[in-house]
Amino acid sequence: MIVVQPVLEIYPPDGFDLWPVSVVEAFSFMPLSGKLSPAEVGTALMRIAGCNEAAPDRDRPPCPADALDSFLHGLLTCDNLFAAGGLRVTETSTGVTFLPGCCDGLEDWRDWHQFVDSGSLLGFGHDPLSPIVERFEDTVRLTVNADQYDSPVIELSITELRNLLTGAERDLADFLTLAGDWASRHLPGHCAPVTAALARVLDLPTPAMPPQP
Repeated sequence: MIVVQPVLEIYPPDGFDLWPVSVVEAFSFMPLSGKLSPAEVGTALMRIAGCNEAAPDRDRPPCPADALDSFLHGLLTCDNLFAAGGLRVTETSTGVTFLPGCCDGLEDWRDWHQFVDSGSLLGFGHDPLSPIVERFEDTVRLTVNADQYDSPVIELSITELRNLLTGAERDLADFLTLAGDWASRHLPGHCAPVTAALARVLDLPTPAMPPQP
């Protein structure tokens, strides 16, 4: 069985106290879906906001002094948003796992759809880890590390990959809905802009906002 999951690369939330977060392993990957706990959603939002912390820019409003507003400033004002991660592909029968590379980002997940349509090679990183995806007629080959001559690979049909990408998109949409509800509870004064920013990161339509108390 082959599983495709949208994942976010997570760092430990050392000293973070702006909202509840979960304990995580350093440099681990968190699968995003509608099944996360509130603390896990908080961890995901912490990481996505942290990815977009930016130095002052004359094209954006100055960074506010308030700790919460300052932490969210990049997420809410940057034009090009980034989230460390991507799509993780696992072949459960062999344990082979294809991970996002250093040049990958969750915001680029739709590149996989372009690959399905065009067949152009997808590369996600460089030495010491160079994951690539290639198409050979109706077969897709995912090479875990193209710099390793005997690298593990995962092979599946283009039809199977297309179906798996539909499932991954559904997971992202479910996470976005869950995150919007989380923001309405934990960040009521920022719910709408935070949810809209997350939708931009995930390249999805902004969901309807839950009613405010």
